[in-house]
Amino acid sequence: MLPCIERETGPRPDACVIWLHGLGADGHDFAPIVPELRLPPALHIRFIFPHAPAIPVTVNGGFVMPAWYDILSMEIERKVDETQLRASAKAVQALIEQQIEQGIDSRRIVLAGFSQGGAVAYEAALSFESPLGGLVAMSTYFATAGSLNIHEANRCLPVQVLHGSRDGVVPEQLGQQACRELELLGFLPEYHSYPMEHSVCAAEITDISRFLCRILAPRD
Repeated sequence: MLPCIERETGPRPDACVIWLHGLGADGHDFAPIVPELRLPPALHIRFIFPHAPAIPVTVNGGFVMPAWYDILSMEIERKVDETQLRASAKAVQALIEQQIEQGIDSRRIVLAGFSQGGAVAYEAALSFESPLGGLVAMSTYFATAGSLNIHEANRCLPVQVLHGSRDGVVPEQLGQQACRELELLGFLPEYHSYPMEHSVCAAEITDISRFLCRILAPRD
């Protein structure tokens, strides 16, 4: 099981957000975002921030760092190690299954991912065998769009795609391309662009909060 940081917004959480960091970071990278989401008190959510394993990364000269998979080249059409990406997706799915075993309905579990973490989140969410609550893809790309086996349980998954218009690491056209690929697969992604680089901004946090409030609204 991946090592993780956990934060809860209330007692006895009945929903979960599993949030994946980007290349070279770890689970601590996004843990401080929980209070910034300003979620309503009625939402009792368990946030899980896993740590990726440390592996050599080809585009960084083979330097060992936290990474969900190896990146073999940085051309606009990223060449990545899909075997490693899928292994990371399986590890994330194990976290989902753990939350289900602890009593959280799969339909109240959301995957979120930034950059590399977003590519893994696409794979893990859309191939999962039980219906999930949603997917948030931040400053990322749909690395396995051409090879992913989408499970019927998540054919109607709500997807939010967020990207910076000044992103020099993962150009915005990759986020826009991911939306087109999702649409071709029958999804109806929600897209937001922000005047920022490869980062997160206040307006984006607000949009994520609205998305979570909508899909994880307390049940009567």
